[in-house]
Amino acid sequence: MTLARVDDLGDRLVVVNMNAARRGALSPDLYAAIAEAMARAQDPRIRAVILTSEGGFFCAGGDLNVLIERRKLTEAERRAKVDDLHDLVRAIRACPVPVIASVEGGAAGAGASLALACDLIVAAEGAKFTAAYVKAGLVPDAGLTSALARMLPRPLAMEMCLLARPVTAERLAVLGAVNTVAPAGRCDAEAHALADALAAGPRDAQGTIRGLVAAAYETPETTQLDAERNAMARAAGGPEAAEGIAAFLEKRKPRFSR
Repeated sequence: MTLARVDDLGDRLVVVNMNAARRGALSPDLYAAIAEAMARAQDPRIRAVILTSEGGFFCAGGDLNVLIERRKLTEAERRAKVDDLHDLVRAIRACPVPVIASVEGGAAGAGASLALACDLIVAAEGAKFTAAYVKAGLVPDAGLTSALARMLPRPLAMEMCLLARPVTAERLAVLGAVNTVAPAGRCDAEAHALADALAAGPRDAQGTIRGLVAAAYETPETTQLDAERNAMARAAGGPEAAEGIAAFLEKRKPRFSR
């Protein structure tokens, strides 16, 4: 049985986690589907990628039964397995178009990492984000500590990781870590509304913006200023700027090529 798929909807790709029986736990099929979508997003017609799920829960993270089997591996072999997961996070970060997470029910462990790696997050009312690794004597992976440190106050990140306390979508929205809190069952609709808005915008400029913002967390300000200067100089001479400026002066909506 296939546990994940990629739907091509013309101007967007939708990665559907179909592992409902295990609350969307990670699977080789999900790894493959995410990797496929990130690669196919290079196509100029693709304007966004949406990560979603079936069964009412975004992703429960790693399957503990799989982790039990991994105890039989050497430490080097276990590192390689974690690297496979980290490659997914890197691929999401490197995607040329915005990636949207549609989080019904909740996201736990590496599932939370995948959601927080996205550029925009829609989460259902009452959805919970959990980092309960410590309960199993484990530690966060898949970039979770990095994401939490970027998005949340240190005490809350520690509360999530040390005490394994879940945090609701509503609380994360107040802190700015979730973009939209939607009624249960409406996350996909809200995610597609965001994708519609992105599809009407300038693809190249959006890709440059997401790259600049991502780099800004780790780049010295003087270096970031140089990156912004170079990016602005390129953008100002391009066709998207020509259309955007003309539309502004003519008091009409821009018509960016799609």
